[in-house]
Amino acid sequence: MTKIYDRVALIGLGLIAGSMSLAMRRAGLVGEVVGTARSEETRRVAAEIGLCDRVVETAAEAVRDADLVVLCVPVGAMGAVAAEIAPVLKPGATVTDVGSVKRDVIAQCAPHIPEGVHFVPAHPLAGTEHSGPRSGFAELFDNRYVLLTPEPGEDRAAIDRLRRLWEGCGANVEEMDADHHDLVLAVTSHTPHLIAYTMVGVADDLRRVTDSEVIKYSAAGFRDFTRIAASDPTMWRDVFLTNKDATLEILGRFTEELFALQRAIRTGDGEHLHAYFTRTRAIRRGIIEAGQDTDAPDFGRSKTPRRREDAAE
Repeated sequence: MTKIYDRVALIGLGLIAGSMSLAMRRAGLVGEVVGTARSEETRRVAAEIGLCDRVVETAAEAVRDADLVVLCVPVGAMGAVAAEIAPVLKPGATVTDVGSVKRDVIAQCAPHIPEGVHFVPAHPLAGTEHSGPRSGFAELFDNRYVLLTPEPGEDRAAIDRLRRLWEGCGANVEEMDADHHDLVLAVTSHTPHLIAYTMVGVADDLRRVTDSEVIKYSAAGFRDFTRIAASDPTMWRDVFLTNKDATLEILGRFTEELFALQRAIRTGDGEHLHAYFTRTRAIRRGIIEAGQDTDAPDFGRSKTPRRREDAAE
C-alpha cells in the first residue's frame, strides 16, 4: 500500500498506540513511527519489543518533524499534552487522538493547536481489557469502526488523509458530529462499562459468595461483566468525568427501564418480559450481521488472553 505519512508520532504506548504502530507498519502506510510514554518502564518495554521504530523520552521530541501526531493518553490528559507539544509541531502536520470522548477533548486541545496545523479528532471503536505496550496487535482494527469528528471548516485534505490511514489499518471509517458521538458512545460503551463495574462491585461486596461460588461457577454473563470491568481504571475515570452529561442521561433512561422490569417480575407479568426480551434479542443479531462480533460459542473469544507480545519482533 502507498505510504501516507513519512513520520507518525504516538504519544502514549498502550493497547491502541501499539496496535496502530503494528497495523501501520504491516500495511506500509508510514515511513517511521516514533513513540513516547510518560513511564520510563513503558518506554523500556516498547523499545525492547520493537513496538516503534524509535522510542524517545519526551512528547516534544517525539512530535518534532512528525506529519501525524496521535494522542493516545487518557482523555483527561489531552489538553496538557497538546499544550506541551504545540511549540514544536510541524507546519502542515495533523494532530489527532484516540479518546472515546470527543467534545471535551476538542475543548481541551483546540486552543493549543497552532495556525497551520490541522486537528482531526478520532475514536477507534476497538479494544480489549488489556493495556500496556505488550497488549497491542496489528489486527485490532480489522473491520472495526473509526469515527472522525472534525470541526466545521477543517481542511478536507487532512481529513481524507487520516481516513486513508485508518482504512489502511483495516478499519471502516465514518464521520460524525462530536456531540452526537458522545451521546452514541454513552449508549454503546460508557454506560455499559459503568453497569459492568457496578455488577462486579456488587459481587465483591458479597464476599461470602465472591470468595467461592461466584468465581467457581461464573456463567457467561458475569464473565463478560468481569472482562469489561477489567479495563484501565484511569481511562474510564476520565471518560465518565468528561462525558458526564450524556452518560447521566443514558443512565437515567436505563434506570427507568430497570424499574419497569422490576415491576414486571414482581407482578408476574410474563408477557411483558417475553416481549421485552424478544425485542432486545434482535439487537444482538444486528451486531453479528454488521460484522462487529460473532455467534461462535463463547462469542468467539479465545480461552487465553490475546496478547500478541511477539508481534513486533
